[in-house]
Order: sequence, then C-alpha cells, then structure tokens
Amino acid sequence: MPLELGVWRIDKNLQPVEAVSLDLESRLEAIISQDISIVDPNWMIIGRQVRTGFDKRIDLLAMDVEGNLIVLELKRDKTYRDIVAQVLDYGSWVRNLRDEDIARIFSEYQKQFFPNEAEPSINDAFCKHFNVKTMSEELNAEHSLVIVSSTFDDSTERIVNYLAEEYGVLINAVFFRVFKDDEREYLTRAWLREPSAAPEPVGAEHDWNGEYYVSFGHGDFRNWDDAIRYGFISAGGGSWYTRTLGMLSPSDRVWVNVPQRGYVGVGVVRDAPIPIDAFEIIDENGQKRNITEMSSAAARAKAEWSGEKNERFVRIDWLQTVPLADAVKERGFFGNQNTVARPRTASWDHTVNRLKARFAVS
Repeated sequence: MPLELGVWRIDKNLQPVEAVSLDLESRLEAIISQDISIVDPNWMIIGRQVRTGFDKRIDLLAMDVEGNLIVLELKRDKTYRDIVAQVLDYGSWVRNLRDEDIARIFSEYQKQFFPNEAEPSINDAFCKHFNVKTMSEELNAEHSLVIVSSTFDDSTERIVNYLAEEYGVLINAVFFRVFKDDEREYLTRAWLREPSAAPEPVGAEHDWNGEYYVSFGHGDFRNWDDAIRYGFISAGGGSWYTRTLGMLSPSDRVWVNVPQRGYVGVGVVRDAPIPIDAFEIIDENGQKRNITEMSSAAARAKAEWSGEKNERFVRIDWLQTVPLADAVKERGFFGNQNTVARPRTASWDHTVNRLKARFAVS
C-alpha cells in the first residue's frame, strides 16, 4: 500500500498536526540541495540539473563516502510510471561516467550555484565533507537511483520493490510531507525501502596490499579470449587510458576486471608496456607474428588509432583465467575505471582475499 505519514502532538493531550499542501515538490530540489542530510547524512551533492548525453537533466546527483553515485529525481508533474522509467534511463547514463566526467560535473555545479565562492576541487570538497584525509580511488564502482516525491501510489511501490528484489537494481524512493502547527512548519521523511547501512569512511592511512588492479575494456578493440591465448593486457584510445600501464613492472601481480562483467584473471607481469607495433607472439609454427596478424580486435585498434591513442600492451604470465561467461562478481568488490590502480581501500583487501579463494591462488 502507498506510504502515508501522520504527526500528533502529545504534550497537550493527543492532537493531530495538520498536513498542508505547499507545492512541496517544486521546493524539494532547493531544500535537498541546501542540506542533503535530510535525505541521507552520508551523501554530498556534486551536481544539480546535470545535463545527460541525451539532452535531459538529472535533478540532483550525489556521491557517498565510497565514491559511489546517487541519482535523485523528483516526481513533480510526471506520472508514476514515467518517473520510474526516467530514473532508470538516467542510471544507464550515469554508470558510464569516468573520473574526469564526475570532476567536470562537480566543477559546473560549483560555478553555477556558488559563483561567488572559491571553487574547490572535488577531492578537497569530498575530504572536507566526509572529514577524511583522502578521496576514494574507487569512483562510480556502482550507482543507485532514488525517486523523491510527496506522494506515492501502489504502482510505484510494486515496481520499485520488483526491480530491487528480482533484479538487484539499487533503486529506492523517499517520501516527504509538510505539517503545520500554528506558524511552524515541519518536514517529514520516510523511505519506501529501508536504506542500506552507511559505508565505512575511507581511511587515509590504509596500506596498499601490493596487488595491482587492472580494468580490461573488452570490446571492438581488445578481446579477452585473445588476452588469455596470447598472454597480455592492453589499453588504448588516449593517454588517460594508457598512462597507468606505466605503473607496472616485471613480477607485479595483477587482478583483471572486465567492467560490468567481473573479474576474469590473475597473472604476473613479464615485461614493461610496449606499443602495438612491437608486440609479437609466436604462432603454431614457431614464427614471430605481430599481434595484429593474430587478433582481429588488435587489427581494428591499429586501424582506428595512431599517435598517443595507439594501443599499448603488457605481456602477462597468467596464473588463472576464466572466460567472460564465468566472470567472478560479488557485491562489495572493488571497481575502478583507471586501467591500472594501486587501491588503498578496505574493499580492495576484501576483493583480493575473495578472489584468491575463488581462483585458488595463494
């Protein structure tokens, strides 16, 4: 049944406090933007009226202490079904935001809504807001969706619960009402579904465990089956993707994650990164061949990119691998859009320990 909320005074017998209609939904965006803690004290606003890639605008975009994003969309004059469809559409866009996209959104938010204040970096604002010494390296590992409204109906409750329970979508709805007692106004809040517990703050002094994280962008220009067969990881399309490959040295151990799919392998670095033209393999006849002759994905990368966008390869001796269909994914696993990372978060320790057991690697 739809949410309903009542308030009573108990200091002078039992007296109901009147619920009033104050065009609340037109005011909620400003109220929440002013103090996001009325929704959740563990969030910070990083964007307001955020333009998407399909020319729509997200009402509010927030971030939690682990660097995960939260889409908050107000119902306003939309139908219940329309608002659910819209917030799902926004989620499909938000899931692909990279670190530099998030920093740009925050910068635009500061310039538009706080033009007379010195513009902080998103890192400084994050540390100040959450009272931590360092920002999470794990931005946008997952995202959640929140519908904000002053009313709900049976249909919204059924759809939100179905998506959350049947498909594991991180979606919820929060309900606000205004009550008036003489000249005083009170704002109340209720969640449709019980919110998850607040994550632990990111600790600045957390030690790196010596294990490297790798994001492998399986797709048109690199193929995970080829990476297994010929022993490599690679990245291309620009310096943002390739620069972190330089963090790797021979004997380093890497755990490879395919975004949206899961972890697919663990191996040891054999050589430093090299350009695609220099990466050779031995074919079945014992002859040296360039990777572009053996991999159609590599050939497409070679044809697509040149200069600093060239694909770069790191040779890997695999310890264990699985096909994409068997990728290992669990709630709470570390994820990052950098090609290579040295994570200093508790979630990375948890991820590596779980993967060691799943891949039977000591």
